[in-house]
Amino acid sequence: MSENNRGTQNYKTREERTLKRFHYSQDQAIEKPFNWKQMTRLLGYMKPYSTNILPVAILGMLMSTAVRLLAPVLIGSYALDHIIETGDVSFLTMMVLVIAGLYVISWIGNTLRIRFMNKLGQLVIFDLRKALFNHIQRLSHRFFDQRSAGSILVRITNDVNSLQDLFTNGVINLLMDLIMLIGIIIMLFIISPELTLAIMVVLPLMFFISTRLRRNIRRSWQEVRIKQSMINSHLNESIQGIRITQSYTQEKENIGFFNQMNEQNFEAWRNATQKSAMFRPFVEMSSAIGTAVLLWYGVFLIQGQALSVGEFFAFSLYIGMFWEPISRLGQVYNQLLVGMASSERIFEFLDEQPSVPEKQDAKKLKDVKGHIQFDQVEFAYDKNRKALQNINLEMKQGQTVALVGHTGSGKTTIVNLISRFYDPTSGKVLLDGHDLRDVSLDSLREKVSIVLQDTFIFSGTIMENIRFGRPDATDEEVMEAARTVGADKFIAQLNKGYETEVEERGNVLSVGERQLISFARALLADPQILILDEATASIDTETEQLIQKALKTLLKGRTAIMIAHRLSTIREADNIIVLEQGEILEQGNHDELMDQKGEYYSLVKSQFKVLNAV
Repeated sequence: MSENNRGTQNYKTREERTLKRFHYSQDQAIEKPFNWKQMTRLLGYMKPYSTNILPVAILGMLMSTAVRLLAPVLIGSYALDHIIETGDVSFLTMMVLVIAGLYVISWIGNTLRIRFMNKLGQLVIFDLRKALFNHIQRLSHRFFDQRSAGSILVRITNDVNSLQDLFTNGVINLLMDLIMLIGIIIMLFIISPELTLAIMVVLPLMFFISTRLRRNIRRSWQEVRIKQSMINSHLNESIQGIRITQSYTQEKENIGFFNQMNEQNFEAWRNATQKSAMFRPFVEMSSAIGTAVLLWYGVFLIQGQALSVGEFFAFSLYIGMFWEPISRLGQVYNQLLVGMASSERIFEFLDEQPSVPEKQDAKKLKDVKGHIQFDQVEFAYDKNRKALQNINLEMKQGQTVALVGHTGSGKTTIVNLISRFYDPTSGKVLLDGHDLRDVSLDSLREKVSIVLQDTFIFSGTIMENIRFGRPDATDEEVMEAARTVGADKFIAQLNKGYETEVEERGNVLSVGERQLISFARALLADPQILILDEATASIDTETEQLIQKALKTLLKGRTAIMIAHRLSTIREADNIIVLEQGEILEQGNHDELMDQKGEYYSLVKSQFKVLNAV
C-alpha cells in the first residue's frame, strides 16, 4: 500500500472513531421527524419573560404589522380613487400626513420589537447555558468517562450559540409573518375575491415543492452540526495533547486529519446553504407567475368595471407584500431546523440523569468520625468485567490504610466508591454506619479530600488554587497550609509569591510543586477522610521527604487511604490491603505481611531488586 493510501485510510479510520463518540449517527439524525414537542420545550425558556419583555416586543410587532396592512388600502382604495373621482388635492395632502404618521408609529414599533427581542434572546441563551452547565456539574463520573471534553464543550458553546438567531429573530418573525400573511389574504379577498382566487392557483404547486425541499434542507443542516462537533472535539483533543503530538512527530498527520475534517465541514456548509438558497428563487418564481396573473386578469376586471384603478393599485401592493413573508417563513424554517438539531443535543445532556442519584430525603453528614466499611461489595464498569468482587473490609477511624496491587486490581475503584463517584453494583459502602446512598453528596464530599498523582491546577493565582477546597479561608490560613506541607519555600522564590499567576494545568510549575500545592489544598479543606492516589509517585526524593514529614501532620486524627506503587511510602500504614483482579488477597501491617511471605512480600522483594539494580 502506498504512503498516500495509508494516510487516507488512517484519516478514514480516525473519522469513524470520531463519529462513534457522538450519540446519534448521521442516518439517525436525518431520519428523525421534526419534533414539535421538543421545540415547544425549547420555547418554554421564554416563559419567565412572558409578562414583561415578550409583551412589549409583541406590541411593537403588532404596531408595525398593522401599519403595513393599512397603508396599501389607504393609498389605493381611499386616496387614489378619491382623487381620480373628485380631483381634491387637499385630501391627498391629508392622506400623505396620515400615512407618514402611521409609518412613524411603525418605526416606533420596529424599534421596540428589535430592542426587546434582542434582550429576550440574550436572556434565554444565558438561562439555557447556565442550566446546561449547572446540570453537567452534577452528573456522575460515568457520564464523563463516555464522552470527550470537546463534545461537551460544543454543547455548551456552539449548540447554545446557534439558538441565538432563533430567539432574537426567528420566533417573533414567525409570528409577525403569519399575522402579515393572514392579514394580506383577508385584505385581498375584501378587495376582489375573483382576482384573489385566480392568483392563489399557484399556491398548491408551491406548497407541494416546498415540502419536498424541507427534508433535504433539514438533513443538510444536521450534517453541518455533526461536522462542527467533530472539528471542535478534535481541536480540544489536539490542543490538550500537543506535547504528545510533537513528541511523536505526528504534526503532519494531525494537520492532515484536521484539514480533511475542515474540508468536510466546508462542503457540508456549502451543501446546506445551496439547498436553503433554492427556496427564495422558488418563491420569486411563484411571485412572477402571480404577477402575470394579476396583470392579465386585473386589467380584464378593470375593463369590466368590477375593479377600480385604486383597488387594483392596492391589490398590487398587497401582492408585492404577499410573497415577502412566505420567503421569510422559509428562512425561519431553516432557523427552526438548525435550532432543533442543536436543541436535540442540548436536551440529550439536560435529560441525562446522574448514575449516582441523590435521594430527596438524603441525610446530611455532620460529625464524621471516618469509620468506613465495605459489605459484600461488587462493582463493574461494564457488563463484561468486574472491577471488584466480594469485597469485605473495614477502615477504622483514624487509621492509615494502604491499597496495593498491580494495575487493574481495583485500588482506584475502591476510593471512587468511598467518594461516591460510583455506586456499588451490589453490596454497601458505609461511613460511620450510614449507607453512602442514603447521605447527601455535598455533605459526604465536604468530608473527603483527594490528592491525585496528576493533580489539576486551575488558571489563577497560587493563593486561589490552594483556597479552592475552602473558598472562605483567610490568606493566613492558606499560607499556614502551604507552610505545613513545605510548599512555602518554592512559593517564596516566585516573583509575586502567592499572587503568582499560573497557566491552565499549572504548566509553569514543576510536577513536584504542583503536588505540594495539591497537598496544601487538601490540608486547608480539613477533611475527615483523606485519599492519596499515587500522590507521591511523581515527586523527587527531596520533595518526598518534605511530603512524608507533612503527612504526619496531615494524617493526624484522619482516616487516610493511600494508593502507592512505591511501597516504601506505606511501610508505616496501619493496614495494608493487597488486591488482585478485584479481590482481597491479604491484609495486615507491613511486618505481618512480610512474615506471611505472600503477594506483598513478593512485591516488596521485586521492588528491592529493581532499586539495587539501579
